[in-house]
Amino acid sequence: MELYELGIKAAREGLAKGEFSSVELTQAIIDRFHAKNAEIGAYLTFDEGQALALARENPKAVPIAVKDLINVAGQPCTCASKILNGYVSPYDATVIRNMKSHDFIPAGRVNMDEFAMGSSTENSGLGVTRNPYDTDRVPGGSSGGSAAAVGGNLCIAALGTDTGGSIRQPASFCNCVGVKPSYGRVSRYGVTAFASSLDQVGPMAKSVEDAAILLSALAGHDEMDGTTPRVSVPDYAASLVGATMKGVRIGIAKEYFDVRGLDPEVRRITDEAVKKCEAAGAELVEVSLPHTEYAMAVYYIVAPAEASANLARFDGVRYGHRSAGAADVYSLYTKSRAEGFGPEVKRRIIMGTYVLSSGYYDAYYGRAQKVRTLIKRDFDEAFARCDALLTPCAPTPAFRLGELQDPLTMYLNDLFTIPSSLAGVCASSVPAGFSGDTKMPVGVQFVCGAFDEAKLLRVSKAFEEIRGNVV
Repeated sequence: MELYELGIKAAREGLAKGEFSSVELTQAIIDRFHAKNAEIGAYLTFDEGQALALARENPKAVPIAVKDLINVAGQPCTCASKILNGYVSPYDATVIRNMKSHDFIPAGRVNMDEFAMGSSTENSGLGVTRNPYDTDRVPGGSSGGSAAAVGGNLCIAALGTDTGGSIRQPASFCNCVGVKPSYGRVSRYGVTAFASSLDQVGPMAKSVEDAAILLSALAGHDEMDGTTPRVSVPDYAASLVGATMKGVRIGIAKEYFDVRGLDPEVRRITDEAVKKCEAAGAELVEVSLPHTEYAMAVYYIVAPAEASANLARFDGVRYGHRSAGAADVYSLYTKSRAEGFGPEVKRRIIMGTYVLSSGYYDAYYGRAQKVRTLIKRDFDEAFARCDALLTPCAPTPAFRLGELQDPLTMYLNDLFTIPSSLAGVCASSVPAGFSGDTKMPVGVQFVCGAFDEAKLLRVSKAFEEIRGNVV
């Protein structure tokens, strides 16, 4: 096995045994970057000198790719947008500080949909990322660069962010494990905001155990982020010992299976996953999430509204792109934003500003928040009857580049992931098989209650062990 093929656990074991050094491991990733990135387009930039210097400082360090909306001191943080051209971060995000203190180092910045708005990474303002299993297809989004880097062995593991499914859907498309932690489990300080009541940083890795190791490093209370509660962080990797499906109550929600547009191969693979869980000793429990049908509408009111407020700071005044054609302050704002933002970001800012405007706030944003509460109650009631939900992760395997031109059709990629994001609970995507017609990877989603990541990872690990080889 080449060094770049290793996961976190195997890399740490090799470093501990002296089989290779952190510098050699980091150099292997750099060499793989030079060999494959032109084909895949996972990385936007790679500060090789900084990565090697950090590896020399810490002989136990494992290099991790970083989604390009997480601040790393001395590196650009463009959010894959032209409006942040020239910006270099003066500080480390909390997740980067936590990583470094747990023997991980940031190594390369990976592509994404601009400001995390999209499901294919085609909305990036800085380049195209391709699926490592078929370069004519998308890697998913918005963490498409992270998923492509992991799935294509261009990194040991990666950081992604998930607002409505942006870790889980690309993980499904690229045959890797992705975990969306509960809202508040991981600090958002230093992570460029899209929708502040939804955004979460999480691991994308080659195995459930690798994801557990990385999540232990990321999670915890942060004085700089008031949404992170003072709750203990378990040793997630240790909690995987003895993981089994025996006695686990797996919730099956009819709302996730009787869906128009669910690809037959995705349905087949998900049904097989359910049968494998039952054969391994799980108890299947039928549950209902009756307000699921409203989740998409709620999300596309709440998320754009918060994006409209968060992205107001990008005005051409303090940092980033400044229009050369501005004649006064007003034209500086309008021209800089018009030139710097891409079409999808503009669409969501306009939508969000509309639902927050006078006369429409109560009719749209206020009502959406009330329905969001009902969606959360559905999950609370379901978890009173089951330990974890098993659902499809994405409605289809990876689609071809340029295939989905209609924004509404693109939004449906997050059909199965948005409800758990709105509820603030934790969820994972675990590889489950390959589509018989497209030969592309398909993942299934597990969902557990808020701050139940240890349970989520145990169930995900148990499934990983019974599913058979997925290569």
